[in-house]
Amino acid sequence: MRAASSERDTRLVWRIAALLIDYPTEAVLSMLPDLRAAAASVPSPALVSFIDHALALPGGTLAQHYVETFDLRRRNCLHLSYYAYGDTRKRGMALLRFKHAYRAAGVELGEHELPDHLSVVLEFAATTDPDAGRRLLVEHRPVLELIRLSLEDSGSPYLPVLDAVCGTLPALNAADRRKVAALAAEGPPEEDVGLEPFAMDPSLHAGSGGRR
Repeated sequence: MRAASSERDTRLVWRIAALLIDYPTEAVLSMLPDLRAAAASVPSPALVSFIDHALALPGGTLAQHYVETFDLRRRNCLHLSYYAYGDTRKRGMALLRFKHAYRAAGVELGEHELPDHLSVVLEFAATTDPDAGRRLLVEHRPVLELIRLSLEDSGSPYLPVLDAVCGTLPALNAADRRKVAALAAEGPPEEDVGLEPFAMDPSLHAGSGGRR
């Protein structure tokens, strides 16, 4: 695929992907024709491919597939710090990095949202602070690649959305590839703790099923 060719294209890819990679509410589904028109204006055809697929599905099918893909498979988890830290205390500190980046830009999240969900990061990058958002995405480039590879292995129709996002970021370097291999081999650590203190207050997004 061709990477986005301008800052405007990049931010548009992030904005559309933020909606598509979140839980497909009725509001988002009603926006699909408009999102397709917007996606057709960027160089990469990946987002159009996914939207065409979504538009062709019977009602409720996309939501069911979303839950099966992202909520029931740990390898496809869209919370970016989960892969390195799992549900451990160290993950709480990682979440603070996202929280501080948002607060520095004047953004507060809803109380039920964790700040590392890919949809939240993409919307922040697209609409608020593209430089800070890009840094968060680049920092978690190995995680994005791991999700992308998992979707590719399972033949998921969500693969083009990750392809489009990764196409806006630098190519993987050798260190990134080693990190992908390590994350894939080790999996997230386990240590159940409450992460509620690291979710933030009133709202960049209204909460949705994808970030329950």
